[in-house]
Amino acid sequence: MLQDMLLHSLKALLPEGQVFTDRAALLVYEADAGMDKGSPQGIVFPRTAEEVVRIVRWAAYHSVSLVARGAGTGLSGGAVADRGGIIVEFAKMNAILDIDVVGRSIVAEPAVINLLLDERAKVHGLYFPPDPASQRACTIGGNVAENSGGPHCFKYGVTTNYVTGLDVVLANGQRVRVGGRALDYPEYDLCGLITGSEGMLALITTIYARLLRNPPAVTTLLAIFESVEQAADAVSAIIAAGLLPATLEMMDNKITNIAEPFAHAGLPLDAGAILIIDIDGYPASLDAQIREIEQIIQECGVREIRIARNEAERYKIWLARKSVAGAIARLTPAYYTVDITVPRSRLRAILAEVDPICEKYGLRVGHLMHAGDGNLHPMILIPDPRDPQLMARVHAAGREMVMCSVAMGGSLTGEHGVGIEKREYMSLMHNPAELLAMWDIKCAFDPENLLNPGKVFPVGTDATTPFAEYTRSNLPPAEDLLSATFTPTTAHEAAQGLLAYSHAQRQVCISNSNKTGTKVQLATSALQGIMVYAPDDLYITVGAGTPLVEVQNFLAREGKYLPLAAPHSDTTIGGLVATNVNAPLRMRYGSIRDLVLYATVALADGRVIRSGRPIVKNVAGYDLTKVFIGSHGTLGLLTDVTFKFFARPRMRRTLLVSTDIVQHALELAKLVLPLALTASAVLLYKTVHAPYTLLYTAEGLVEDVEAELEQVRAVLHNAGTSMTRETDTSGTDMWMQVLATAGTIVRVGVPAKDTGAYMLDTQAQGGLHTSDELVADMSSGCLYAVKVTATEPELQTWIAALRQPALTYDGYAVVMSLAKDMSDVWGIDRWGYRPQALTIMKRLKQRWDPATILYQEGFYLDSTHEES
Repeated sequence: MLQDMLLHSLKALLPEGQVFTDRAALLVYEADAGMDKGSPQGIVFPRTAEEVVRIVRWAAYHSVSLVARGAGTGLSGGAVADRGGIIVEFAKMNAILDIDVVGRSIVAEPAVINLLLDERAKVHGLYFPPDPASQRACTIGGNVAENSGGPHCFKYGVTTNYVTGLDVVLANGQRVRVGGRALDYPEYDLCGLITGSEGMLALITTIYARLLRNPPAVTTLLAIFESVEQAADAVSAIIAAGLLPATLEMMDNKITNIAEPFAHAGLPLDAGAILIIDIDGYPASLDAQIREIEQIIQECGVREIRIARNEAERYKIWLARKSVAGAIARLTPAYYTVDITVPRSRLRAILAEVDPICEKYGLRVGHLMHAGDGNLHPMILIPDPRDPQLMARVHAAGREMVMCSVAMGGSLTGEHGVGIEKREYMSLMHNPAELLAMWDIKCAFDPENLLNPGKVFPVGTDATTPFAEYTRSNLPPAEDLLSATFTPTTAHEAAQGLLAYSHAQRQVCISNSNKTGTKVQLATSALQGIMVYAPDDLYITVGAGTPLVEVQNFLAREGKYLPLAAPHSDTTIGGLVATNVNAPLRMRYGSIRDLVLYATVALADGRVIRSGRPIVKNVAGYDLTKVFIGSHGTLGLLTDVTFKFFARPRMRRTLLVSTDIVQHALELAKLVLPLALTASAVLLYKTVHAPYTLLYTAEGLVEDVEAELEQVRAVLHNAGTSMTRETDTSGTDMWMQVLATAGTIVRVGVPAKDTGAYMLDTQAQGGLHTSDELVADMSSGCLYAVKVTATEPELQTWIAALRQPALTYDGYAVVMSLAKDMSDVWGIDRWGYRPQALTIMKRLKQRWDPATILYQEGFYLDSTHEES
């Protein structure tokens, strides 16, 4: 129990009425929406980020634990103070700070309600897709902390796919920004690590998130089946046909009979299962999508198909779906929601396992499923939560369900988090090396274990585990260390080799740059090939040394598509992921970080870890995958990577319009950007012998592409532009063509809303010459400037003229590649960027690469760069 004097000192830090220690107040915060409980010693309500800093510094000085909390809608005990301490309740930090309509982004404080944020976005024709069932109450900060999902995440992704930056307070009270409004910052993706970390790494004070265009039309289809098996088969068939509905939700008979008397949505009470299918896009495409889906599910034995006739019917159907928890409360005093995810093709198999488990333990259960994601929620009704024998049966059944899910390649939690509820299950899914890698992250951020202690990790893990299994007995012969090249054939061989080089203090370079000849060149040429191809689950696993073009060719033969691109034909999968170079088609399909499901990584201390699972929804621990994307090989060696892929677009078409005046081109881009729904590129480019050209590529369903390009033509025509023309060249093709130029290339990232202003500022300062080539991805704020020839002083001046305005706009400018005649120039700062969380980056690298052997030329983690 904290001493009264200590609590009094906390109250003195803040205005009156923001710290509560009375028993009545504490009782309210003993639980979240789950079943676990814990008693805090105080509740504090900060109103500003500066007040959060004061609270954290007080806690660090007095070694008091802190637990962040939003609306308390979590289901795993993540916001429960089971070890005491102070709950930091963010309810007063609830402002939407900015909505950028042009750049499609939003800035919000953590206590903004999810539904309110989405409604505010929709006023501007924009959309925030992550929509958990608790959307009407849960906060965006809680969504980030838990990496929340929801029904529409099948098509649009989970919270981490939309968070681009965070302002956070670290465990020592330091305020830093990770990521931001620009994209692809040249730093470790600490934003991706904090998202889904359950408040254990930092306290979030501001969230930067991207938005999408709100689909112009949506309709809801109710498919009624005699059995859950038929409904599960229908889900697989729809996906296999290359269709991508906005939702594919399933409710079994028991859940339907619970929800319908509450919502009065007209759901059939005698159906074995129902699918709720949302279809969105342009009005012209909805009928065609419905007809195709109807044909598919007819072949799967659908009994009846109902189409919502208006928004009122849609609302009732979704009210029933999202009110299941409230409806259950009318029947029983408590319930336990199991949250597991399997590859979607295993949905029928997991259902066949779960039902007998519940029968064995004599439990009444209904199934609610995000079927398109393979995310299953068996909801166990608990008539008497005070019955210890009943609760023992409930938890025993939950554990067996988790074991079945993990055995099928799934996750122990898809969207609810680990928290207290599933911390003891983590070893069922993760081996000791992987758990230790997560603990390394915790220690890098919070070495004193003050932020939400006791969550995620099994009890007894709160101490550094020795590397018992990684001993020098497994090292290769000493003479092998004399080799200037190292070509591992497996992940374990790579890890043991890196460990050996660590002991020998030999620096290892995974890139092609090895100017001095003193470093070991690690080649991935023996780590090639398609390892797993899973068309039913839309993922593919490939060796890191496999050229991207080989993967694309393989998928093309199967009628599938991996929406990644590189300007050079020899670019490998591992190289592309490690450098995080994103093509313009990211605006349609997401960036590399959104497409990678997991990877196998060899660390320099001898560990081999698998960073995730082949599923979209997986919040079982920290998102290890994110931190390796864009790490330039300085944290570990990617040995294989697993991506989600898509059916090939049925149509791809491109419009072009040219002008000699950059201001005119920028104005046209500003006019067409709000139209982007199926767009896979909105580019502005200029080559040495051509004027500025605006390029707009759309791809997807035929009706959607045609409708969108018709809108683009109309907008351009109304702007007085009559010379619009079509081409077979896509925006990504043009991006590759410009970047393949044999010159020095600088990649610039600024907030998308500032792209035009940056270009004009830089042109005025001499950074963009008429003799340079340029391609600007207007939707992402990423620009690529190419200088074909220059002396070293000219190059230095040019890079500085590009970099300084970028930094002014909270962006960056990095040298992607140097022209051949500049390849021996050592004085060029290729990065020119200092992450605010550099200390955390260094700590993490020290834990995974203690001998600091993994080298990338000029990377700012070397010993000459100190944290300011």
